[in-house]
Amino acid sequence: MARRKKPVKRFSRTMRVKLMALFSVFLAALCFLIGKLMYIEHTKGEKYEKKVLSMQSYDSKTIPYQRGEITDRRGTVLATSVAVYNVILDCSVMTDKKEYIGPTINALLEYFPELDREELEGYAAEKKTSRYIVLARKVPYEQVQPFIEMQAEVDKKGNKINPDIKGVWFEKEYQRNYPYGSLASAVIGFTSDGDVGVCGLENYYDEILNGVNGREYGYLNADSDMEKTVISAQDGNTLVCSIDATIQSIAEKKISEFNEAYRDNYYEGEGSENAAVIVMNPNSGEVLAMAESPGFDCNDPRNLKDYYTEEEIEKLTDKQQMNILNRLWQNYCVTETYEPGSVQKPFTVACGLETGTVKDKMSFKCDGYEMFGTERVNCVVRAGHGRESVRQSLMDSCNDAIMQMSYKIGKKNFLEYQSIFGFGQRTGIDQPGEANTSALVHKLEKITPVDLATNSFGQNYNCTMIQMAAGFCSLINGGGYYQPHIVTKVMDSSGNTISTVEPKLVKQTVSESTSAQIRDYLYDVVTNGTGGVAKVDGYSMGGKTGTAQKQPRDREQYLVSFIGFAPYENPQVMIYCIVDEPNVKDEAHSYFAQNIVREIMEEVLPYLNIYPDEKKTGVNKGLDVTGENAQCTGRHQPVKKKKWKTSKLETNE
Repeated sequence: MARRKKPVKRFSRTMRVKLMALFSVFLAALCFLIGKLMYIEHTKGEKYEKKVLSMQSYDSKTIPYQRGEITDRRGTVLATSVAVYNVILDCSVMTDKKEYIGPTINALLEYFPELDREELEGYAAEKKTSRYIVLARKVPYEQVQPFIEMQAEVDKKGNKINPDIKGVWFEKEYQRNYPYGSLASAVIGFTSDGDVGVCGLENYYDEILNGVNGREYGYLNADSDMEKTVISAQDGNTLVCSIDATIQSIAEKKISEFNEAYRDNYYEGEGSENAAVIVMNPNSGEVLAMAESPGFDCNDPRNLKDYYTEEEIEKLTDKQQMNILNRLWQNYCVTETYEPGSVQKPFTVACGLETGTVKDKMSFKCDGYEMFGTERVNCVVRAGHGRESVRQSLMDSCNDAIMQMSYKIGKKNFLEYQSIFGFGQRTGIDQPGEANTSALVHKLEKITPVDLATNSFGQNYNCTMIQMAAGFCSLINGGGYYQPHIVTKVMDSSGNTISTVEPKLVKQTVSESTSAQIRDYLYDVVTNGTGGVAKVDGYSMGGKTGTAQKQPRDREQYLVSFIGFAPYENPQVMIYCIVDEPNVKDEAHSYFAQNIVREIMEEVLPYLNIYPDEKKTGVNKGLDVTGENAQCTGRHQPVKKKKWKTSKLETNE
């Protein structure tokens, strides 16, 4: 009997529809995923590739960038980054075979004798799987290179001579280096770990100087072969400065010689509380030198041994040390304020000439003082100068005549021009921490007659050195106020110019005729007046002395100064020097600042190819500030009277 076949089950029409629908959904989802992957690969593929590679541990390392250099105007490198190396031990490779351990440790000790054998043997015994052990940091290239050459040595057949030295490699990084140590230290600044600028240009242009690290990724591809992707580092940009290293070194040397000459004369300490110099091109606002004392070594900025004994340092708290360092690192020429004294007088005269309230032919009777109620404000000559012309008032630095001019000028005109000359305003110089002096000058609604009178000769208001220097440049260059600046160009790591900082003419302070008249007056100040000590033989010069009595007035301590220029008719160099509390019994004399200016000018003018334009006279040689005779004469004789027990760098908590 034939066996009956089982009936074949067939999907119903409904079931087939459902299966087709489900298949269509899966197919649509698959298409969507493929499309999404293609979109991601197209738009963000590189980003995700980096993420994946960064998570893989196969031979991935950072490629450090090189921070940009800082050079002077002639290309002299003032700050650079030099390659140094960390010595790295891959213990897993060194211990892969027992015969590698001894030769590798012996080689390390031979080429890097500062390492410890017991420590290396401990790594081999206890950290066999460690792939990254830092044995030494910031080793110079000169010490690393012999080891590399030894590893690469081969015999005549091309076989390695030292095949058993394994697991040692070198991690490259950069260390900031300042070839000239303390030269222009406050202007340049320094960096902390991680290439962070702390002060000076290093801080102000931190982002421009820094670059971007690169990366080398090692990973396994689909065929399990090792592949490498390298993203190169982007090095930082280079700053070209207006600073001239030669002029800077001359200025610093003369300040140092002054301090040495007057050290421990009247009190125990330096030749002054502070001494500083600014040298500028008056026709562009470029700063050629900015020097002060004391400086610091940019390569070792936290070293206080030049200022304190080891016993004194040990007694200082961490907070005291930090206060001292912060003050040491500041750029005095930009961050500190003071009453300028009689260097203000040319500004007062210029204001009078511009507003028409003072005329060249006017004269004023100086009887030695002016009275404001019961308050007496003295002239430098208590008995009075007698009849003084405008020119003579500057030549003799007559307070009385200048005060009488201020009455004619009036407080509104005076304060307006004080603002025009830049007092009470930041100059915008490319240095961090510029002082804000807006609250240190008088307002129209609050200034009193005695305030106006004393402001006219530089007392009872505060400024910074860079404010005074920038404003004075406008007085002598025809009236153009240029923003003072230090960086003149930015270049990339290949030497291509990225940007150029052109002189920025901010405003016109006075007319050309007023500027010419002021230059003429100031020429006589140096030739026949109080500024004769600053005169450089053979050169026409102009300038103004300053003697400011510091507060409280009864201490009889002074900040003395001189601001000058050369040549007289076409100024090419402006120089401003202050000496705060000269280390002598009788401080109130600008000779100290004048001497420093003259000695700097004697070297700088020939260096800049500025030729003598006057007959040599053989006069106004000034005071000797070096050697055994480094002192004033007569009533200015320095006398040892008291010990100065507190360092000038120390600050209270």
